[in-house]
Amino acid sequence: MEEKHSPCVNNSAGLADDTGLNLVDYSPKDAPWDVHRGQTDDVAMIYAAERQFKRYAERMDECSGILRFGWDTNQETGESRLKLRKAQFCRVRYCTTCQWRRTLMWQARFFQSLPDLVEAHPKSRWIFLTLTVRNCEITDLKQMLKHMNDSWQRLKDRKEFKPVQGWVRTTEVTRGKDGSAHPHFHALLMVPPSMLAGKNYVKQSKWVELWGDCLRVDYLPNVDVRAIKSRSPKSGELSTDITAALQKAVVETLKYSVKPDDLLADEGWLMELTKQTHKKRFVASGGVLKDILKVDQESNEDLVKPDSEPSEPVEEDEPLIGFGWNPSDRHYKRSRKFDT
Repeated sequence: MEEKHSPCVNNSAGLADDTGLNLVDYSPKDAPWDVHRGQTDDVAMIYAAERQFKRYAERMDECSGILRFGWDTNQETGESRLKLRKAQFCRVRYCTTCQWRRTLMWQARFFQSLPDLVEAHPKSRWIFLTLTVRNCEITDLKQMLKHMNDSWQRLKDRKEFKPVQGWVRTTEVTRGKDGSAHPHFHALLMVPPSMLAGKNYVKQSKWVELWGDCLRVDYLPNVDVRAIKSRSPKSGELSTDITAALQKAVVETLKYSVKPDDLLADEGWLMELTKQTHKKRFVASGGVLKDILKVDQESNEDLVKPDSEPSEPVEEDEPLIGFGWNPSDRHYKRSRKFDT
């Protein structure tokens, strides 16, 4: 296969004088590193002002300060590009860099398991479900999350939910304009065809009724339900159409628990959010998807290599090129002292 190179720097030989170049000069696709690490600095600065959160700030200051990359060739496309090999992450819940790496890890794990799922359940279909509640005061968020989790348990016990073969559910919290909290669930359901068109079909209005009843509220909550469709499904495999549609649903399900803009909108809100969600689990799964994300398995190495792109085996003595975070201009800069 013919090897294709990056448009900026074509291989590990680099440039004659590359000191001071930014990571994005080497690899434009790695621009998100600058964005997320800059937001990590902003969140850490807020935490540093509160004594009980200073340890979080210290850990975040040290997070992903040095990135070491190797050159990798994609086995499918033949393209040569930088691939992260070494970094240290803080794994603080609201570190935006770690949130980003964690979502990539979960998405990769899901798609790595997908071919086996399709082979075992070739006729299964997928539903993307969003379940909401009315906004609550940020100081009441912990109690509301417990209530929502209890309500989800009641929903699972309803006869309409029984045909569901497997599910992955995440919690997202957004900030209201008035400083309130808007917690909601995103769920990806693996279901038999009869739940989309057949005896087990549950229409959108029924989902609203079910969720409202399980919440035990006197209003009708907003519920969004979408069938993930393909034009030409084939037995035993995913068509191109369903793969793309499912990928969108997976990304929407396994995304940030709190958007960076919301974390940075109000210092007091972030402090209270951190207190209210301490030790709360924001990801759950069940049925045939119960162990698909391996949420209890998260090492530093998992965050270093979260994606599932086919690539070359890594040589033990592979030379690595280093980039260090520069907080003054919020870029990762090339530095030969970080090479190995």
